Amino acid sequence: MNVAYVYPWDVVGDPSAPERLAGLGVDAVALAASYHSTRAATPYHPSHRVLDVPFPAFYLPIRPAAWGRLVPASPTWTPADAYLQARDALKAVGLPVHAWTVLTHNSHLGAAHPDLAVRNAFGDPYPYALCPAQEDVIEYCERMVQEILTVGQPDGLILEACGPMGFGHQSVHEKTSGADWTTADTDLLSLCFCTRCAPRYPEPARARVRATIDRSLPAHRPGTAGADPTNTTPATVEDALGPFADEVRVIRVGLSTALREHLIAVARQTAPDVPITLHANPDPWAAGAFAALPSGEPGADVLVASCWGDPSTDAARLARLAELSTQSQRVGAYVLALPPRPADATVLADHLRTYAKAGAAEFHLYHAGLASPERLTALTEALRQVS
Repeated sequence: MNVAYVYPWDVVGDPSAPERLAGLGVDAVALAASYHSTRAATPYHPSHRVLDVPFPAFYLPIRPAAWGRLVPASPTWTPADAYLQARDALKAVGLPVHAWTVLTHNSHLGAAHPDLAVRNAFGDPYPYALCPAQEDVIEYCERMVQEILTVGQPDGLILEACGPMGFGHQSVHEKTSGADWTTADTDLLSLCFCTRCAPRYPEPARARVRATIDRSLPAHRPGTAGADPTNTTPATVEDALGPFADEVRVIRVGLSTALREHLIAVARQTAPDVPITLHANPDPWAAGAFAALPSGEPGADVLVASCWGDPSTDAARLARLAELSTQSQRVGAYVLALPPRPADATVLADHLRTYAKAGAAEFHLYHAGLASPERLTALTEALRQVS
């Protein structure tokens, strides 16, 4: 099955959008029901070419009684029921619609409720990241799934950011690269030490994280007690955490597992026949849109891995996800059709074949609303070549 990802505003107000998407040769559309802030090109829309989305929003009507402490925002740049309008237009041309649901990635709610945001070992908050150790966050995710299934009535449910977000985030004028933090460093900076998470870790874990991050700073500088500039750079997060790595990893993976299992149970109870797709990463230290899934998840129907980087690395990740899947599950590749990928059908088809060989039975295509006409043409041809 091939699935094209789009935003509601790609369809609402553009009568040509449903037929254009159907012409790609896809089997379904992943339509954002809940999504974070962004600045999006809209190359096909009759009313605009760039759309500023200043805060995360919920694209179905918000029923106040259905929510608890955390209530998502309604969009001002597109109708409040944009998901429903887009869904109906897509289904009218025969395209099933899956609800693309972003869960813990929400800067609007994180900024309004800083006690629920992820905090690193230095106490710095990540407002875009709601911590799934917090009961209010779990309740918010639960109610979102219920509302999408009840009001949105999708043909499928796609869960993204179903676990803790971490350090990596493409924020407004991101200025973090010059610190020269390694992959191990950013994994450490992704560990949450909020009021719910900190007590769960071994007591020395926070100090060990801080000392590792500050290893190259002069020991006399404020806030760097214990930093040793002669320390060698740890190659992995496990090296950095040393004897505490196993315990921290189990706790960290447990956050994603508990949220995922709870939401799958809620979804099955609310809409038993709606298939569930998970954006997942077999890396136990994963933090972000593709949550850690190192032991598999038999409750889901489809496991999708990100394939936005080097194709051989992507294929290895896919192969591992395939190993973790059950016989009844399908594995999908989340394929980038935007820069830096070329608008070249031959190159894209080669990537798709690589992913299929690694175990992908589905291609999830990002993004059919952002891509230029040349890219959509290349995508259509690539799908035809590998079909």
